[in-house]
Amino acid sequence: MAILGGGLAGTAASIHLARAGLSVLCIEPAPAGGLLVGESLDWSAPPLLAELGFPMRRLIDERIATYKKHVIVTVEDGASRDYTPGRWLAQRPWKVELKTLHLDRAGLRDRLGATASDLKIAILEDRVAAIESNCGRITSVTTASGRTIQARYYLDASGASASLLPRRSHAPAHNYGPQKVALWNYFTVADPIEGTVIHTDCGCRRYMEWLWEIPVNPFTIGVGYVAPADAIKARRRQGESVKQIYADALTRIPRLAALLPQAHHSAPHTVSWRCRVHERITGENWMAIGESASMVDPMTSNGVTAALRHAQEASRIVISAGRRTHLPRVDRMLYTRRAVAMARFFNCGIERVIYDWPIRERIGALSAGRVYTIPAWLFNLFYSRMQPRGLIATTLFCAALTTLRCLANVAAWFCRRPRPASTGSTGDAA
Repeated sequence: MAILGGGLAGTAASIHLARAGLSVLCIEPAPAGGLLVGESLDWSAPPLLAELGFPMRRLIDERIATYKKHVIVTVEDGASRDYTPGRWLAQRPWKVELKTLHLDRAGLRDRLGATASDLKIAILEDRVAAIESNCGRITSVTTASGRTIQARYYLDASGASASLLPRRSHAPAHNYGPQKVALWNYFTVADPIEGTVIHTDCGCRRYMEWLWEIPVNPFTIGVGYVAPADAIKARRRQGESVKQIYADALTRIPRLAALLPQAHHSAPHTVSWRCRVHERITGENWMAIGESASMVDPMTSNGVTAALRHAQEASRIVISAGRRTHLPRVDRMLYTRRAVAMARFFNCGIERVIYDWPIRERIGALSAGRVYTIPAWLFNLFYSRMQPRGLIATTLFCAALTTLRCLANVAAWFCRRPRPASTGSTGDAA
């Protein structure tokens, strides 16, 4: 079993497969290092982490996580709203844990790496340079050092920038929204709140920019700024540095501006992405997982959940295949439908309802947040509790997601239409 990529999805899949007794080789270009972004988890992520041996209590006790009990969204005029799961979710039949986590991703990476080492998972520090295939079946991969790897099955966890196997199979992809850039840094604080704070900058009829404030451990908060790449490039052409752009964004929030002298690093870190979903993420003997399959916008808080869920489901399919030379066709098809439908649902919803201006302008930014979060939370809950795997359950679940996505598109089109001008009396006085 060969896994291309040693990030969150690849390591999680390696652990699942090794525990099932499979021999696993994970190909990762370099030792894990550097900073990771995406620390605010949705309410479906903790059970997936617990399945890997990392329940919430352990992560809290080891100080690589803090509780996330709500999401606070603020707008330019100072108004704010607290988005908290309804208490009815904690009751029967759902019995949902109403708090989730903010996560120190580097800390989790180290813990997962130690688990993989304990399981004797082989790690090859190399880069995939060539892929050989025959009639849609991967026959081998060759690394930059010239080593040829042949395996019965392949999982592609190479990430959004590579997506090795979907691109090798010329899978069509749907893009959502413009290219975006995130600038972020970390700060030491005495008493972080138990929630994610999002500061929005909506403006009039323009694409939204936003700041995040996330307590990644009991002493540290991550503060990031997200804007369209074109806007960042325009400011860079005018001579502004990345550090200046980041500082200017934080000065909109006096409390955050006061933290700037305490930054952990001299300049903010940067990452660029464009949300997209590949329509074909499996082949006869391969599957794509995590961001290699779909890049979900970080505002959705679903990147970690998607990576862990893909790893769990793909591992289950590989294990069920046993020593056959191909993965079960129906299982692959249903996995693709679920993964693609969920990614399209989240990306379409966040773009149409939150980022773009028509719906947001018509109903208000805070109401738009409610319109997005309620179905997003509920369908993640349905997925986690119902675990639709069969043909009928998957078809019904994906149909519901498609219906909501279509409604968002229709609503955006309707709200974009000019409002009729109000008319008053134009008759002459008698």
